[in-house]
Order: sequence, then structure tokens, then C-alpha cells
Amino acid sequence: MKFLHTLSKGGLLVAFLLLCNFAMAQRTVKGTVTDGETGDALIGASVSVVGTTRGTATDINGAYTIEVPAGSTQIRISYTGYAEQVITLGASNTVDVAMRSDAVLEEVVVIGYGAIKKSDATGAVSSVTEKNFNRNAVAPEQLIQGRAAGVVVTNSNGEPGGGINIRIRGTSSVNGSNGPLFVVDGVPLGGGETTGSSDVQGLGSQAARNPLNFLNPADIASIDVLKDASATAIYGSRGANGVVIITTKSGQSGKGILEYGYTLGFSQLPKLYDVLDGRTFVAEWQKLNPGASTAEVDFGANTNWQEEITQTGMSHNHNLSFGAGGNGGDYRFSVGYLDQEGVILESGIKRLSGRFNGNKKFMDDRLKIGMNATVAQTRDQGAPITESAGFEGDVWANALK
Repeated sequence: MKFLHTLSKGGLLVAFLLLCNFAMAQRTVKGTVTDGETGDALIGASVSVVGTTRGTATDINGAYTIEVPAGSTQIRISYTGYAEQVITLGASNTVDVAMRSDAVLEEVVVIGYGAIKKSDATGAVSSVTEKNFNRNAVAPEQLIQGRAAGVVVTNSNGEPGGGINIRIRGTSSVNGSNGPLFVVDGVPLGGGETTGSSDVQGLGSQAARNPLNFLNPADIASIDVLKDASATAIYGSRGANGVVIITTKSGQSGKGILEYGYTLGFSQLPKLYDVLDGRTFVAEWQKLNPGASTAEVDFGANTNWQEEITQTGMSHNHNLSFGAGGNGGDYRFSVGYLDQEGVILESGIKRLSGRFNGNKKFMDDRLKIGMNATVAQTRDQGAPITESAGFEGDVWANALK
């Protein structure tokens, strides 16, 4: 009996020592993971012990609990859109982590009604983002001129708001339209230019206009150009000449950001045609009509009409925006005003636009509702400078007569 009693005491001592060793072998670490700028809890952030397969994820409050075995001194926290952090553990078992936004994210492109990584895209897609846009553009197509391979962007004429020609991999039709399909935030627009007013009482019709005149370039986040059949197939025959997908800006995670921008520009003709003055014209007329009297011929005033119908066109562009976002959603609204004069008198465009983009998440991010709305008023006055100008005629051709 004494032997058994001594053995039981020894067994209890061994069990106690094993329990102490187990307690010393691992520790429980707790904490929360939040956005470093807004303080919002990050749901579903990955927390793992470096060098092991142990890991967990944060709950709806951004909290986590993880068992750290002996010999492990670091934990790793990662979350999409944020820089990964490796924390060295100290004496405290409570570790709160504030994540920093990662500026370098995997580049994605918009294809059809979704987005994928650019490296995973099987079709021919050119993507131009805000950081690569041409600066000080007053029309959306100017943002990507010379920026996308295989895409040629030109203007039908030089007047503000005038028609545009976008050719993706060259001209595909002799008689049909060669313009691409435009898609703005998922809404398809006609690919061709908008036509001017019809012939009324012989006044003629205005030249074709830009179908994107209503859109403020300052509201655009990215432009993706779908070039080949596999990329444009989702749009059917409408995308036969390619598809230009325009995505507008949304609010960014963090505190509210108020931005204002103003640009002042001017445009003018590089040179005027050399024409005869009145005296030289009379001398040349007399050479062609020897013996004829000039007394009964009205040669008009000595006026260079090119100078009378042209001007230095000034442009004023104002843009004001405010946006913010957090774990529950984001929003952005903007107001823009453009007043651009053409080089021909009484030509130009005025645009007042407003846009609101908002997204809200519900049911632990399982449901997302968004709204994109834009309101724009455009006053577009084109000059009669084409053969369809009616009995008033082509003002530029008349100036050269």
C-alpha cells in the first residue's frame, strides 16, 4: 500500500509537470484588425502564425484569437488591398493591428460586365487608367489619344464638341459605320457620331457631334478598349468594331476628400492662308481684262475675311468633387463646368454636369447595392463649315472667295 501511495504521488507530480510544460509551450494571442486611416474593423482579415499552418480570420468586429505554439514569435496579418504585416510578439498577449492601404494592387481590366486580372485576359484588351491619362483634357476621347496600342483617335473637325473618329485596328467597313460601341458604367451607347439638326428652311444641318459630350473627363477612372472578337463577343454585333468601356470614379476608403481643379487654355489657328489684298486683286484683274474699265466693277473693301471670322478660343474648365468610403460602402459626387470657345466666331460648347456614384454593403458584405447617376446640360454651337451648310454656305469657304 505504501508503494502504491508513493507511486500515485509520483504520477500526480509527473502530470503536473507535463501540464506546466504544455502551458509554457503555447500562448493565446488576441486582438483586433482595423483600417489604419478610418479605424473601421476589417472583416475576414487573415491571421496566421509564421512558420506554421495555424491560422484564423477576423470576425464581424475585426477581432481574432489564435493559439501560438512554443518557438513561434511572429504572426502575419493580410487583407486584400492592404500591405501585409508581420508582427513580432512581445510579452503582451493582446496585439491590435492597424493596416495600411497598399498602393500597388494587381492591375485589373474591365471585360464585358465584369473585371479580371490583366494577366488572365485571353482577348486583346488595352487598359488606360487615370495615372496614364493625357492631362488637361476637355473631352473624354482626348484622355487616351496615343495611349492605347492599335487605337487611333482623331477629330472630324477642329471645333469644340465636334465629331470624333475612333478606329480600333483600322477601318473594317467601306459603307457601314466604323465606330466602336461605347459603354459607360455598364450602359451601352451608340457607337456612331450624333447627327446635327436637319435642314430647316434651307439653313442646312450642323456637322456630326461627339456622342460623349455629356461626360466630364474629370469623372473618368479608367478606359478599357476591347479589340478582338473574343473580347467583344458579349456585346454581339454592336461590338463588331470594338468596344470602349468607360468606368467612372467612386469614393475611396478613408476620410472624405474634397478636390477642386481649374484649367485655362486657348486655341488658335496655326496660320492663315495667304490671299491677295484689294489693290493687288484689281491689278491682276486688269491683266486678265485689258482695256476694261474698273469704274463699274465692285471689288469690295480691302478686307481679309479670315481675320474677321476667327479668334483665339479660350477655354475655362472647373471641377469640384467630394468622396469618402469605409467598410460599409463609398460615395462620390462631383460638379463640373466647361466653357470652351472655338476658333470660328460664335462656335463653342458649354457643359454643366453633375454626377453621383454610391455603393452600400449589407448582410456582412453579401449584398451590395450601387447607383450611378449623371445629369448634364450641354449647349453646343457649331459653325457652318461643311458642304451641308445650306444657302448660308460654308463660312470658311466664303471667307476665301
